[in-house]
Formats: sequence, structure tokens, C-alpha cells
Amino acid sequence: QVQLLESGGGLVHPGGSLRLSCEASGRAFIDLTLAWFRQIPGNGREFVAAVKRNNYGTSYKNSLKGRVTISRDNAKKTLYLQMNNLEPDDTAVYFCAASTRGLITSSLADDQQYEHWGQGTQVTVSS
Repeated sequence: QVQLLESGGGLVHPGGSLRLSCEASGRAFIDLTLAWFRQIPGNGREFVAAVKRNNYGTSYKNSLKGRVTISRDNAKKTLYLQMNNLEPDDTAVYFCAASTRGLITSSLADDQQYEHWGQGTQVTVSS
């Protein structure tokens, strides 16, 4: 079993930055494929970014490339999402997700591939 706990959300002005964190426990962290998704009320979960097990590679939602960076610290068992130049459309609940499988690149954006989810952290971008 994997437990995930997100933190770092909050209210930020347009153009501002936030770094989200996700602490994991319960399984060898280095073996997990990890991702960030986001969701606004009434919509399904939207892929943001993912990082493969053992840092074998990353993947980003095309429209977010250049504004977000996903990273993992295997020693601290923590996943990060650095978000810069935030826009009101980035307002959502952000979820950390983990898969115990070594996902191929084409599967990283599919939320059905992830067995474990955190509770989410709210990000609000507003002036």
C-alpha cells in the first residue's frame, strides 16, 4: 500500500509561483511511477506531469510545458511540482498519484493507470 500526502497549495496572484509537495510512504519510493493531476468541479482529472520510476524520464501536458517542472527526491520520498507564471485557469485541486507499475510514456497521462492517490491540495490563482 502507498500513502500520499500533498501540501503547498494556496492562493496566489496571477504570475506568481507555487511549489507543491507530495510525501509518500508504504513502498519503495524509487520503484513508483509518479504524477500530478488536477481537477476542477464538474470535470474529470487532467494530467499535468509525470516522472517515471528511477527518474527514467518525465512527461508534461503540452500546454503547461515551460511553466511547470516535476521532480522527485528519492531520499526524501517526496514528489514536487514547481509551477511558475500561474494563470487563473490553473485554479484546481492538484492530486499526487502513484503507480507501482513501470508505465510507458504513452500511458503516463492516463489516470486509470495509477492505483494510489492523495487527498489533493487546492491551488487558487486570483487577483
